[in-house]
Amino acid sequence: MTLVVKLGSSIVAADDGELRVDVLDSVCKQVAQLERDGERVVMVTSGAIARGMRLMGMSARPGAMDELQAASAVGQGDLFRAYEGRLAAQGTRAAQVLLTAADIGARTNYLNARQTLRRLIEWGVVPVVNENDTTATDEITFGDNDFLAAQVAILLDARLLVLLSDVDGLHSTDPRADSEAQLISEVTDFAALEAMEIGDRTSAFGSGGMRSKVAAAEMASEAGTPAVICNGTEDGTLIAAAGEEAVGTRFAVQSEKKSSFKLWLKYAKPTQGSLVVDDGAARVLRERGSSLLPVGVVGVEGDFDAGDAVEVAANGEVIGKGIVDYSSGELTQVLGFKSEAVRERLPHAADEVIHRDRFVLI
Repeated sequence: MTLVVKLGSSIVAADDGELRVDVLDSVCKQVAQLERDGERVVMVTSGAIARGMRLMGMSARPGAMDELQAASAVGQGDLFRAYEGRLAAQGTRAAQVLLTAADIGARTNYLNARQTLRRLIEWGVVPVVNENDTTATDEITFGDNDFLAAQVAILLDARLLVLLSDVDGLHSTDPRADSEAQLISEVTDFAALEAMEIGDRTSAFGSGGMRSKVAAAEMASEAGTPAVICNGTEDGTLIAAAGEEAVGTRFAVQSEKKSSFKLWLKYAKPTQGSLVVDDGAARVLRERGSSLLPVGVVGVEGDFDAGDAVEVAANGEVIGKGIVDYSSGELTQVLGFKSEAVRERLPHAADEVIHRDRFVLI
């Protein structure tokens, strides 16, 4: 089994952009120790932009996309060498793996990425995964790579996801602003967190925050992988989390594990449009797990092709997401049609707009 550990920008770099050498030394030493003890570890890191900014002497995070991409290009290699050198000193080999949202969102690329990571793990090599910010666009804002770490944990069916932060874990309130804030040691019900004000505060160079870490933990737990948010600036916390010791906040696995395909569809596959369905169709989708037929569709929004992912909504509320078997142009021709009428208008059309096996409730 594999452990996925994620290091955010607040762990990798100080607020002035300089590498946090003591933290990197500690984490890499712990990763090497886990590997020697038989654990297989994948590291997901942020910090390429922060490192590039430091090397280029920038005092503030750029706002323009091309500047962010250029800063990442400068920092990416230097950041990987920081990991590679430290792991090598402990007798552990590392490999750089750069992924984009397209690699996660396209099913074939997703499976290829999984095979590559599995092969590296079989070889005893520690993959150091980062987003390829040099060519990425909106994925730079994916929450300081928390989303990416959860996706890696899901595609590898990891035994544990550890999200290293610069705070001890999830608290009842922001511990930086409230001295009375209490650490929440375990979360078993994510719905109970909805009433909490979980902050988005992060480091000067990060783009995530506690909210994105909790979302990543929920994604992993729904896939059957427990997660821990703990303080990576304290030596030994990674090994403690791996050993199921009481450290940080642990997120329990959800009761019903979903298929890897439906998890990919729910969290990784981008939507290209949306369908509006009537109350009857919404009810059978929610309660019976049935397929969506043209007769239940009352509206089409966006421009999409057959095979794209679309949201399904009713009364202004998104109820699910699925892979559509019609293009937007085809579907507008048969809105509300029963199956026999659909075949008369579009003889080669599929019976279902979205098959139940390619639909997931949200």
